[in-house]
Amino acid sequence: MAGRSNIVVSAAVRQALAAGEPVVALESTLIAHGLPRPRNREVATQLETQLREQGVTPATVAVIDGVPRVGLDKPDLLRIADDPHVVKLSVRDLPVARATGRTGATTVAATSLLAARVGVRVFATGGLGGVHRGAGDSYDESADLVTLATTPITVVCAGVKSILDVGATLERLETLGVTVVGYRTSTFPGFYLPHTSYDLDWRVSEPAQVAAAMSAADDLGLRNAIVVAAPLPVELALDPGLHDRVLADALAWASERGIRGKSVTPFLLETFHRETGGASLEVNINAVHNNVAVAADVARAWAATG
Repeated sequence: MAGRSNIVVSAAVRQALAAGEPVVALESTLIAHGLPRPRNREVATQLETQLREQGVTPATVAVIDGVPRVGLDKPDLLRIADDPHVVKLSVRDLPVARATGRTGATTVAATSLLAARVGVRVFATGGLGGVHRGAGDSYDESADLVTLATTPITVVCAGVKSILDVGATLERLETLGVTVVGYRTSTFPGFYLPHTSYDLDWRVSEPAQVAAAMSAADDLGLRNAIVVAAPLPVELALDPGLHDRVLADALAWASERGIRGKSVTPFLLETFHRETGGASLEVNINAVHNNVAVAADVARAWAATG
């Protein structure tokens, strides 16, 4: 099926949308670039299975040979996981990828845009992109933020990684008019950690409340996203003492080595992985599974409003 934007929707996703059944979008950058091989293949399959077991149709989003797709068959899902030539695609990259026939994994921004275009209203990811440390000098800010300002989709995430400028990210989301609610929390999660020092204005306790907010946004004619910040359970999160030590050391090492701008974030992520003995990777995977579970509940609640 090709939509108005020539986005191909899988038969399973198309049928679920037509029947008013719950659907949850999944990004593919996590699979292609966020996790090491072959663990990425395992997680990609697990996430889709998890949704199906919760009565929800998974809609993994990617661009295959220049064609945007919402919902992948097994061969394409494994291609995204296994092919080292898969490129990373944000919104700005989609026209060129389409024109040149490239295969790419979609970021939070690109996934949100493509999913929303075909009517998928709920999206589960690990963490949002945000404002990077030192952005006052580098202007390094994720395209996720501006895309969410104009895309009517509900994104379930574990906040943003604490290696980013969490306070500045929340300020930008407020300025851009993106609705942010804590899911059973009054503080913004820090991805690796369940909580940061930043309070949230809004808290919801049940999936039906998220669905009600989605309906209210539609009634008001709003086009912005709703970000549902779902903290990891404490027992699945990174040890706070270890987190704080590694972050302090990593920032000091980056400063000593003159690492600035866009080079800071990959350096910090690599340092976290090394200094935590791989624990940060397991927390990353735990966060995605937790967010998928919450998103499935939200999608079912949204379908029930139909």
